[in-house]
Amino acid sequence: MKKYLILLVVIFLVKVVDAQTARHVLFLGNSYTAVNNLPQLIADIALNNGDTLVFDSNTPGGYTLQLHCTDASSLNKIAQGVWDFVVLQEQSQLPSFDPAQVATDVLPYAQTLDSLINASDSCTETLFYMTWGRKNGDAANCPFYPPVCTYEGMQERLRESYVLMAQLNHATVAPVGAAWREVRATNPAFDLYNIDESHPSIYGSYLAACVFYEIIFNKSVLQTTYTNILTTTEADLIKSKVHQLLTDSLSLWAGNGDAAFASFNKIQNGNAVQFNNTSLNAANYSWSFGDGNFSSNANPNHVYSANGNYTVQLTSYNNCFTDTYTDTVAIVNAAIESADAFKPKITYSDGELKIENIKPGIYNLKISNLTGSTVKLLNFIAPQVSNFKLSYKGVYLITIANQTTGQSYTDKLMMK
Repeated sequence: MKKYLILLVVIFLVKVVDAQTARHVLFLGNSYTAVNNLPQLIADIALNNGDTLVFDSNTPGGYTLQLHCTDASSLNKIAQGVWDFVVLQEQSQLPSFDPAQVATDVLPYAQTLDSLINASDSCTETLFYMTWGRKNGDAANCPFYPPVCTYEGMQERLRESYVLMAQLNHATVAPVGAAWREVRATNPAFDLYNIDESHPSIYGSYLAACVFYEIIFNKSVLQTTYTNILTTTEADLIKSKVHQLLTDSLSLWAGNGDAAFASFNKIQNGNAVQFNNTSLNAANYSWSFGDGNFSSNANPNHVYSANGNYTVQLTSYNNCFTDTYTDTVAIVNAAIESADAFKPKITYSDGELKIENIKPGIYNLKISNLTGSTVKLLNFIAPQVSNFKLSYKGVYLITIANQTTGQSYTDKLMMK
C-alpha cells in the first residue's frame, strides 16, 4: 500500500490491469496468531489471488502488548521500518475487562508500540487484530467482571476496546472478532473453536485470514479459490460473511487510520456516468475511464462516446499510501450522437497551442510529459480563450476536460 508518489501519474496513464500487489507485514501477538500459522494462511490466500504477502512475526504464547514493548525481538523487527502494516494482537482476555482496567493494562502499551512503529517509519500503518470471545465466556474472570461471563458480553467488550485502540492511535482494525460473531450467529454448528474453546480451529484461522486479506490488500476475498482443508461450501460461507461485513462497515474499521482505501460507486444514465468517490483516508485521486480519458477530480462525471465495456480504475492516495479500485461500465445501445462527441482539435505551431472544435464552457487543461509528470495545469473559458503561448519542445500528452459535463479528451502532441 505504500508507494512513492513519483510513480502515481505513471500508474495513472498506463493500461488498466488487475494489478498484482505485494505487502510487507509484521505480526506481533501470541498463540492466537501462531496457531495454524495465520500469517502463512493469509499468504496462501494472497498467492492464490496473484498477490504476495512478505511477513515476519513474533508470537510467544500468552504474550501481552506490554511484554512486546520490552521484547528485544519485537523491538528489533519494528525498527527495521520496512513494513506496510504492523499487526498488534493483545492477550485474548485483557481487552475484554472493565474499561478502567483496560485503560491501565492495555491502552498505554498499544500507544507505546504505535509510537515505536511510527518512529521507525511514519508511513507504516498499525493494524489492531480484534480477537473473539471465548466459546462460553471467560469463567475464570466472570466473578470479577460479569460482562465476560458470556460469549456475547466478552465479544462486545473486545470490539469496544479494539475500536478504541484504533481511534486513539489513528490506526486500522482487522475485525476478526466481528466476523467471527456473524458466522457463529448464522451457523451455530460451524465450530470456529479449538477443543479448548479459546484458540481457533482451522475454520477460525481461515476466517481470520480472510479478514486480514481484505484489509491488507483491499481486494475481495470472494475471488480466492484457496480453501486449505475446508470444503468449497464451508470456505464460501466464511468468505461471503467476511466480505459482507467489510463492505458494509469498512469506514468503522479503517476510517480512523492513515492507510488509503480506494472505492467508488456510480450512477449511469445512458452513456453519461456520475462517479461517487467513497475512498477512505485519501487526499488525491486519479481516474482512468477505460476509453483513453482521465480525471483528477474527486467525483467526476464522464460521457462515453461509443458503446462497449469499459474498465474504470480509481487510484486514491495520500502522502504515504496508495490504493486502486476497478469496476466495469457497460455502454449498450446508448443514443450517442457523433455531434456530441468531445474531440477537440489540438495543434501546436510557432510556440502557440491552439484548441479548436470545442463548445463554450469552462475547461481544465493539463500538459504532461511521457513519464507522467504534469508540466502545466490551468483552467480556461472557451471560446474567449483557446490559444496558449508555450515554449515546450518534445512529445507531450494534452488533456482537456469540461468542468461541467465531465467530458475529457487526451491527445499526444509533438511540440517543436
